[in-house]
Amino acid sequence: MGSTRRPSGGRQRLTRHRSLAPGAWTTSAIQSASGGSILLIPREGGYMVRLYVDLGDLDPNDSGARSRFTSDMIIEAAQRIFHPYSLEVKDIAWWSVYEVGQRIADRFDDVAEAERGTRSPHVFIAGDACHTHSAKAGQGMNVSMQDGFNLGWKLAAVLRGRSPSTLLGTYAQERQAIAQEVIDFDLTWSEAMAAKPADPNDPEAGGMSAAERQEIFTAGGRFTAGFATDYPPNLITGDDAHEHLATGFPIGERFHSAPTIRLADAKPLEIGHQAQADGRWRLYAFADDADPASTNSAIRRLCDFLAESPESPVRRYTPAGADPDAVFDVRAIFQQGHRELSVDAMPQFLLPRKGRFGLIDYEKMFCADLRTGPDIFDVRGIDRSAGALVIVRPDQYVAQVLPLDAHAELVDFFSGIMVPSA
Repeated sequence: MGSTRRPSGGRQRLTRHRSLAPGAWTTSAIQSASGGSILLIPREGGYMVRLYVDLGDLDPNDSGARSRFTSDMIIEAAQRIFHPYSLEVKDIAWWSVYEVGQRIADRFDDVAEAERGTRSPHVFIAGDACHTHSAKAGQGMNVSMQDGFNLGWKLAAVLRGRSPSTLLGTYAQERQAIAQEVIDFDLTWSEAMAAKPADPNDPEAGGMSAAERQEIFTAGGRFTAGFATDYPPNLITGDDAHEHLATGFPIGERFHSAPTIRLADAKPLEIGHQAQADGRWRLYAFADDADPASTNSAIRRLCDFLAESPESPVRRYTPAGADPDAVFDVRAIFQQGHRELSVDAMPQFLLPRKGRFGLIDYEKMFCADLRTGPDIFDVRGIDRSAGALVIVRPDQYVAQVLPLDAHAELVDFFSGIMVPSA
């Protein structure tokens, strides 16, 4: 909610010059002993560099101070920071000056706290409309797009009649907490960029070392990419009662991909890269150690349940006449190598007929890469004896981990967030 008064010459793009200080061709933070800091980001094409130049503190009583900055003043500040190296500016594609400030909206939708749970929201805000901060770590664009993805798939599910309107309440519940984490990180990062370099010969003088600053920036990269997000249990994210079955897929966090071999054609593929942003739920069934062709295997019993039981989420929530994977994209990952299994002997549920011609989809089954590795069961900590069912939300966050035979729990999980098809 607060705002600092520290301006920065944002996104200044300069042509490269060989007299630039070391590090001009890699993302780097440059700290001068007394002149401020620069965040340097090489741009695409190999001919431009983006500089974020610290211009120092402003007088909080001077409302027009920011407007009096010029591009020449930004260049002069950059040259002071680069000293004793030289900086010669050939051209400026774009420049601006902004004040670093951190603000977050009280609500991300139109439901007051006293009304929360009594009605569904009708108005939503996302991105810069509800959280603002500095631009130095890319969190503005990255976190804002994640806001949009989080809200988008939920709106689509409700408007299509697949989910009740109560699903929409989880948008503010999830993203407002993330926005606060962005603000907290940005405060830390802004302070790191403003801090003077630590003098190893004078530790009492304070300041921040290059290693400390790099650690903060690296942590921020994981955060803005979405891999530090951890949604707590709610309507669409379960508890961790069975998380031990797949320790590499923490519930509430982004689904982490891993290499596999597609059974039908022995093609090496990243399992997570096969998902599309199409609003479907993903069910990744990691098989137990039994022969998947056997009727006694847990993976076959799960497939039979999904295909035949009236309680099956696939049967209950897939509209009549739609492809069998229109709502749930079920993928099986086997422990055996692809040479040990026959496609025709696998559960027919994993060979769905789709489209106007009823063609078989052969891309639902995968195997561990036992020849070149790594083995996905090892990489993602899958219990080899029992296997695991990993439920992934349409926005690619892990919603729940269940045993393969937890059919009733699977039914219960979706009963509150899906609407039976007509």
